[in-house]
Amino acid sequence: MFIKTLNYRADKYIISIGVKIMELNDKILRLNEVIAQSSRIVFFGGAGVSTESNIPDFRSADGIYMTDYKIPPETILSHTFFMEHTAEFYDFYRKHLCYPDAKPNDAHYKLAELEKSGKLLSVITQNVDGLHTKAGSKSVCELHGSALRNYCMKCGKFYDFDYVYKADGIPICECGGIIKPDVVLYEEPLDSDVITKAVIAITAADLLIVAGTSLTVYPAAGFIRYFSGDNLVLINRDETEMDSKFGLIIHEKVGEVLSRINF
Repeated sequence: MFIKTLNYRADKYIISIGVKIMELNDKILRLNEVIAQSSRIVFFGGAGVSTESNIPDFRSADGIYMTDYKIPPETILSHTFFMEHTAEFYDFYRKHLCYPDAKPNDAHYKLAELEKSGKLLSVITQNVDGLHTKAGSKSVCELHGSALRNYCMKCGKFYDFDYVYKADGIPICECGGIIKPDVVLYEEPLDSDVITKAVIAITAADLLIVAGTSLTVYPAAGFIRYFSGDNLVLINRDETEMDSKFGLIIHEKVGEVLSRINF
């Protein structure tokens, strides 16, 4: 009786896995069909797009915001903290937002291919890792800036990623000014030109793919309201509070899904 129960449970588990695989295959087939029918695709992505490049996200169980710090990471990554505790900011920043060895994954490369084919209008990203650009994408709206760009707060001189990452303590410009990463910190506004570019792209899109984001960070998460096309797709490992707004939902890793796209 015990062995029969085990066999029943094993069979039930195998059947369940099989059903999930079939459902996923059907959804990816549908995604391929939608992409084939579309000519003005916009991709809106968050931290989950880069987790397959071994860059942690923010809000999952092992995300950056779950790190054991006496000061909340949201506070450390604020404009006030940067200005008042610059050395401590850079200690955290280098450890948790700088990944010199990170490489683009299947999601980044597939999006670059889509753009090259003429079907993808723009990539809109909340990430600061610069991996979309490294993968070859040209039309990228970096809502929160990029860790690859850094500027002196005194004279405006540009410094690359390596200069800031390898600096001892606070990176200082040759003019004596403090160098700040070109990333949007808490308490800082998004760049108005970048916002305008993103809204124009979403408004013009006939397919909007939202991926790797919990859709909880505003104003960025509110951008999808500008989409008026017929096909709104969500690719995200976990459920979001906005799942009901999407016509096609795939709860899987972004790179694994996009690697199976043909066009």
